[in-house]
Amino acid sequence: MQRAVELSAKALTSDRGGPFGAIIVMEDEIVGSGYNQVVSTNDPTAHAEILAIRDACRYLATYDLDQCEIYCSCEPCPMCLGAIYWSRISRIYYSNTRMDAASIGFEDDFFFREIAKLPGHRSIPSIRVVDPSSLTVFRDWEKKIPRINY
Repeated sequence: MQRAVELSAKALTSDRGGPFGAIIVMEDEIVGSGYNQVVSTNDPTAHAEILAIRDACRYLATYDLDQCEIYCSCEPCPMCLGAIYWSRISRIYYSNTRMDAASIGFEDDFFFREIAKLPGHRSIPSIRVVDPSSLTVFRDWEKKIPRINY
């Protein structure tokens, strides 16, 4: 956890983004790390956890991090939590909470509440546009052999 917090301080002092850091560990070895770089890269997805996942996947040459754990200086936001689940990380450790983040101006808790709502009740309108060919592509994927399921 100490290394994740050190990375969050690096983000703060370098003015690259918010005060967030994360590391990914496999068998007591750091295999990925990242700190928030949203501001410096003009990329709203450049959160510490996302960058740490990308770093670990490059290092391990895999998209499946099921043998890994992540240490985050703060409870992961919904985007990062989704990425953690997609990468199959086995355990999450965090220090600050989403309420701690809210107390310094970050909207993590708002995003958690929004995602829990049905699409028609969220603050950003979600409108389904049905295109039959989109389902055809899904059916083609379902029949594809070989395919890599993830």
